[in-house]
Amino acid sequence: MRRSTAAPKRPTNLSLDARVLDMARELGMNVSATVNELLAEEVRRRYWERWNEENKEAIDHYNARIAHEGLPLARYRTFMKDR
Repeated sequence: MRRSTAAPKRPTNLSLDARVLDMARELGMNVSATVNELLAEEVRRRYWERWNEENKEAIDHYNARIAHEGLPLARYRTFMKDR
């Protein structure tokens, strides 16, 4: 998922493995864009991991209720009637 280039940028200092950085530059990679994209992916992953942990009790309660009572509008389904 690409972010808009209109997003504000902030300079930062990173310490990267010199050999990896040299190879990335040799390959013509945009190091800033690559790090930004990978960091954004990791932030999303960790955000949803934390969200799931924080909401585990509610999710478990909802799943137990559905297992016990079934889906609220299941009787109106026009598909999967044989199951």
